[in-house]
Amino acid sequence: MPVNLRAPLPEELHPVAGVELGVAMAGVRKANRRDLTVVTLVPGSSVAGVFTSNRFCAAPVQICREHLACGPARRAIVINTGNANAGTGADGLVRARAVCIALAQALDLAPEDILPFSTGVIMETLPNDRIQAGLPAALADRKADNWAAAAEAIMTTDTLPKAASRQVQIGGRTVTVTGISKGAGMIRPNMATMLGFVATDAVIAPHLMQELVREAADRSFNRITIDGDTSTNDSFLLIATHQAGHAQITQLESPDGAVLRQAVIEVSQQLAQAIVRDGEGATKFITVRVDGGQTKEECRQVAYAIAHSPLVKTAFFASDPNLGRILAAVGYAGIADLDQSLIDLHLDDVHVARQGGRHPDYREEDGARVMKQAEITVRVDLNRGNSHATVWTCDLSYDYVKINADYRS
Repeated sequence: MPVNLRAPLPEELHPVAGVELGVAMAGVRKANRRDLTVVTLVPGSSVAGVFTSNRFCAAPVQICREHLACGPARRAIVINTGNANAGTGADGLVRARAVCIALAQALDLAPEDILPFSTGVIMETLPNDRIQAGLPAALADRKADNWAAAAEAIMTTDTLPKAASRQVQIGGRTVTVTGISKGAGMIRPNMATMLGFVATDAVIAPHLMQELVREAADRSFNRITIDGDTSTNDSFLLIATHQAGHAQITQLESPDGAVLRQAVIEVSQQLAQAIVRDGEGATKFITVRVDGGQTKEECRQVAYAIAHSPLVKTAFFASDPNLGRILAAVGYAGIADLDQSLIDLHLDDVHVARQGGRHPDYREEDGARVMKQAEITVRVDLNRGNSHATVWTCDLSYDYVKINADYRS
């Protein structure tokens, strides 16, 4: 069961001017499920993205990079679930390009205007004929208020669709930021199987888009982990349709730029945290905060050592305050000159360790009380600097093994 997560209500997701979404049943892997999504963008829209650092990246990732290298002015997105089109070699590229060509012809666009995305089983041939046959139905279904349906259509092992929406005021105009994501396992985005799409009608200089999508990813999707695996298909896309009618944002450091940046980051963080809350078999949502580092990077290093540890994650699942496992993870995080005598450890409001040793007032029943909660914060203070970092993760349960053992059946 997801941890304090519910399906979004369609009325909670504000339409973004210039974006229409349509879904269809293409039978990519299973019959009678919506597994194809098409998103069309008004002319003049700008798109930027970050993608997996996995060198065995999927065919659609390779093509998206190629098409975005032609410039930010793309016009349509096509997403299929059930098949990742990864580990498919030259044939996978041919099939992904065929989907782009088919959608481009239907919309009277160039193939380079299309950005393809796939998620699902790796190393199986993409049934592009089924996808192409499903495109007319997806196009006919397009609506501005179809975000909830699209969030459901991009799911794989997710138990709930994931979406978020915000509206802010910029230059006296209402600006919308709405997004969807999918992912529940094989999650340790290292961008730059997770997909994220965020759209806004803000008027923003196209050259700022890559900087904004990178910052949003670094503060959201690049701060989550479920099992430590970096997928072949991880992708996060930011879309701006420039339809809101305010003066163009030319600097993210300006007051208007700061408002937009915060809205995009908040939506991205909500989508990223929803992935962790719906982690395969998850029963706990865990925030790991590391303070007092010399650099943000070493704080992230320690946070991920804790968040990736199977021993830590299984202890959380069992509600077992075997908290020495956390200190052990801090110690093997790879900081060569770490002074263990400076380290403090808190579990929510419980001070577990002080100056590298058990706090004299710590009682195991206090640790057990916190471990039974559905949401837990682990806070480590390295006491060697002023930097900090936060990572979100979940526990590791019996169901995680069952889900992944049965994934292809």
